[in-house]
Amino acid sequence: MLSINWTCTQLYWINQTNKQKPFSYKKMEYSNGFPRKRDVSLQELSKRLAEFAQVRGWEQYHSPRNLLLALVGEVGELSEIFQWKGEVAKGLPNWSSDDKEHLEEELSDVLLYLVRLADVCGLDLGQAALTKIVKNAKKYPVTTTDHTTTSNRN
Repeated sequence: MLSINWTCTQLYWINQTNKQKPFSYKKMEYSNGFPRKRDVSLQELSKRLAEFAQVRGWEQYHSPRNLLLALVGEVGELSEIFQWKGEVAKGLPNWSSDDKEHLEEELSDVLLYLVRLADVCGLDLGQAALTKIVKNAKKYPVTTTDHTTTSNRN
């Protein structure tokens, strides 16, 4: 497989009619036209989504209600992927690369709307998630009982 590597230092998108400042991306390594895998923070996603909406003049449409409804629509699209598949094995071993790519796209849509909704509501989604994990740990403490499911028991 041919691998093409290049570096994009800045990408400018200038809205001439609104005289907005350039939209720029951080230096990012690319392979085959896609960003190389790296950890991405919720804060980085939030910042990029805010910039994306701002340079396009979409902020006026990003009310909590509108973002929530868009999120619900994307969850519906995600659900459609699994609708008639029955149980699916972890790692999706029987899925084609096209099916996996479609799943990635829909999961990304859900994540991006969720991050944008939290940002517009002034919430720190990462901190909220960590707080929720702690609350769940208290609500569902670890026990010494058998952790097998009832379907595996004799």
